[in-house]
Amino acid sequence: MAMVSTSLTPASQLSGAKSAAASPPLFSGLRRSSKLESASLSTTQSFFQSVNSHIRLSSASTRPCTGIVAMAGTGKFFVGGNWKCNGTKDSIKQLVSDLNSATLEPDVDVVVGPPFVYIDQVKSSLTDRIEIAAQNSWIGKGGAFTGEISAEQLKDIGCKWVILGHSERRHVIGENDEFIGKKAAYALGQNLGVIACIGELLEEREAGKTFDVCFKQLKAYADAVSSWDNIVIAYEPVWAIGTGKVASPEQAQEVHVAVRDWLAKNVSPEVASKTRIIYGGSVNAGNSAELAKKEDIDGFLVGGASLKGSDFATIINSVTAKKVAA
Repeated sequence: MAMVSTSLTPASQLSGAKSAAASPPLFSGLRRSSKLESASLSTTQSFFQSVNSHIRLSSASTRPCTGIVAMAGTGKFFVGGNWKCNGTKDSIKQLVSDLNSATLEPDVDVVVGPPFVYIDQVKSSLTDRIEIAAQNSWIGKGGAFTGEISAEQLKDIGCKWVILGHSERRHVIGENDEFIGKKAAYALGQNLGVIACIGELLEEREAGKTFDVCFKQLKAYADAVSSWDNIVIAYEPVWAIGTGKVASPEQAQEVHVAVRDWLAKNVSPEVASKTRIIYGGSVNAGNSAELAKKEDIDGFLVGGASLKGSDFATIINSVTAKKVAA
């Protein structure tokens, strides 16, 4: 993983200065700079020892070779499309047609998450190149749970993945960390891959609690799951989901590298190296290439832009921005 130091902009500037171009405002800083000290933590110290220190993350010179793609994680680039509560039979038929005809880079795992009622339609018509995810699943085996969908049912209709812990499930539906962790454990037990979402609210970022929130959410997964082999972590700052506000590549990278460091210290260095950490939050065809260049950004979880076949293909193909000479 890359060597990073968080010299951060004061939270009072979170609203961002207007640029000459009419680009979306960027949010800055994980902690208020007035609380930062000049000293750096050594690579063996925990983030939790001091919230008033810069972060220094070690250079992973012993990380296994990842071929021609410069990534901190050793897995393949991963792009997921979360269609949320959008679409009709006709619009989804057109979207599937656009995806089927798109030219996609081969070295990317691609997953789309249709609404439950359209999963079978998509599975039966979408190219096998793209796998299917559900947007949610129940905490245990099916039964008298009105409105819920079990992991077993998802497997039965051909789903390979499920998105869990998304901010809309947390902050709109009211799911807590422990509940989400248990759902992840059950889904994994049924051989579904889990896209495990984490991320902070705007007020939490402004209060300098980004790392605290993300680590707490990570711990809930770690406490519940027995293996990380089929988990992809999606860092989605809540303030950047569907708002047009986007974390800068540097801001996204500093959280991703912190998450990888947390995994190394609290789970294992092997899990930290193997687990893909993807970014979500107003990712689009215009900003994906710059985000993809960052070493610890292993892909994307895309919302609105995944509903446009050409834009989603561009985001998938942004892996080319990460490639380097062999």
